[in-house]
Amino acid sequence: MKETTSMSKEMNQLENGKKLTTHERKDMFRRWIFNAGLGYNFETQQAPAVAFSMRKALRKIYPNDDEYIEAMDNHYKYFNANPLMANIILGATLAMEEKDGIKAKDAVQSLKTSLMGPFSGVGDSVFWILIPTIMGSIAGYMALQGNAVGAILWMLLQLSFYWLKMWFFKTGYDSGTKLITSLGEKINIFTDAISVMGLMVVGSLIPTVVKVYTPLKFRTGKVMLSIQSGVLDKIMPALLPVAVTGLVYWLLGRKKWTPTKIILLIIVICLAGAATGILGVAK
Repeated sequence: MKETTSMSKEMNQLENGKKLTTHERKDMFRRWIFNAGLGYNFETQQAPAVAFSMRKALRKIYPNDDEYIEAMDNHYKYFNANPLMANIILGATLAMEEKDGIKAKDAVQSLKTSLMGPFSGVGDSVFWILIPTIMGSIAGYMALQGNAVGAILWMLLQLSFYWLKMWFFKTGYDSGTKLITSLGEKINIFTDAISVMGLMVVGSLIPTVVKVYTPLKFRTGKVMLSIQSGVLDKIMPALLPVAVTGLVYWLLGRKKWTPTKIILLIIVICLAGAATGILGVAK
């Protein structure tokens, strides 16, 4: 009887236009939470784990080999987010691809790019700093008193995170479905809006994440002028970080330049700049 009920639920899902069953979506969710650090690297960071998690679901969504390869390649691009909060992002992207297929490719990538920064800020602050600090302090104090309850509470907290991640994934999936359903034929407008948001997020990160500073000073007689604060910052604040980011972006468009080669180039520039005194650490 239970098997019949379960099968009927699965059939209802497929009849409602869904290509994935609840079991298949949960399988994707579990593959992510248990392998979020799989294949982590400095070029694409968490992208291998995303591709691994999405593989089975995408194969079901895209029976056509060319579309499947294109979708997988799209998810193998740079991604780095708090593993817990990333469940919302991946749930939404899965729903978007399930509903609109390969046409949602650009929207999926833009959504991931625009949300991974803000969501990571919340996730890191709450789940990696605030909660561990509070619960760790309680557990540590109880341990010093010879009370094992603190350790048990810590383990129960970590176990509860599993259900919280599942709820986040479901929330993201439901939001993605409603998003695509409500937009309908306006998906192109949504794609453009999300792309603009993604560019704004990346642009706002440049002066805070990319640190480039020159300590050079121009001297003539008793007059001394700082090149950084007196010239470059007057033209545009964070001009050097923007210039370096522009160089990296331009090199990424060249066929002979891979992200690994660009990273090595930046290291060489930093070493040469520090050795010659052209570049330094901002005070």
